[in-house]
Amino acid sequence: MKTTRLRRCELSVPGSSERMLAKAASIEVDHLFIDLEDAVAPNRKNLARANAVAAIRNTTFRAPTVAVRINDLTTPWALDDITELIEGCGNRLDVIVVPKVLGPQDVLFVERLLAMLEMRHRITRPIGLEVLIEEIQALDKVEQIAAASPRLEALIFGMGDYARSQGMPVSDVGETDDYPGDLYHYHRNRVVIAARLNGLDAIDGPYADFRNPQKYRDEARRAAILGFTGKWAIHPSQIATAEEVFTPEPGRVAKARAMAAAYAEALERGEGAISFEGKMIDVASVKAVEEMIAIADRIDGRSGG
Repeated sequence: MKTTRLRRCELSVPGSSERMLAKAASIEVDHLFIDLEDAVAPNRKNLARANAVAAIRNTTFRAPTVAVRINDLTTPWALDDITELIEGCGNRLDVIVVPKVLGPQDVLFVERLLAMLEMRHRITRPIGLEVLIEEIQALDKVEQIAAASPRLEALIFGMGDYARSQGMPVSDVGETDDYPGDLYHYHRNRVVIAARLNGLDAIDGPYADFRNPQKYRDEARRAAILGFTGKWAIHPSQIATAEEVFTPEPGRVAKARAMAAAYAEALERGEGAISFEGKMIDVASVKAVEEMIAIADRIDGRSGG
């Protein structure tokens, strides 16, 4: 199962805050996930789970994709997170986000549990999975994780926990401190390559200081250049920046559409290579812009354009 979703920005909303959940309903963003993990204190886990179920059952969100990040599979809350979400939300839940996976076995466990729960509750639309790569064990097995399940839709690089796992002396989530370049260049490359080999989206993790929009933009651009399709946001003020960075530039899209149309006409004439705007193009040239056109089409579809 592969779905085609926009993920230019994935906005995190703490499940323990009814006020923030109510506000989130009116926010325009590609993907919104209710967080039951890091943003929720241990003594409020059950409350956050109940809030998430109620919000998804009773609220119409403007975000086309609504997800929940459960607690990791080594905790006492993860099983109830999955079972109660599926029972309570049914077809209204689009995606479950699984944090701190360590290997493909974690993905398979959640996949099989979801399949059983979907049968029990007669859920006809399979629930998708996104997983966080945020431990050294996960990065070591990222290719196996990416290939573990047809239910898997995206890999997310969680640099905050990953830095701790590798022993990096980083002060804040998403920060690169004094490293001369992109501290996470290697890790991001591993994640995006594994994702693309398996037809998945690659999503960059959060940047904690939402009062520093320029640094958030810089980190988003670094991810976009490597082939990521979106980035997390921990505050609504970051949404516009992420969507701008991960939206193809209109002029480039228009040129790509014109090139694809010209090449389609050439194929009808039996020509495999033609001159377009003074340059020779062939099938490889068109394949290089297909993804850009597809993303632009999905954006147009969301906006009604």
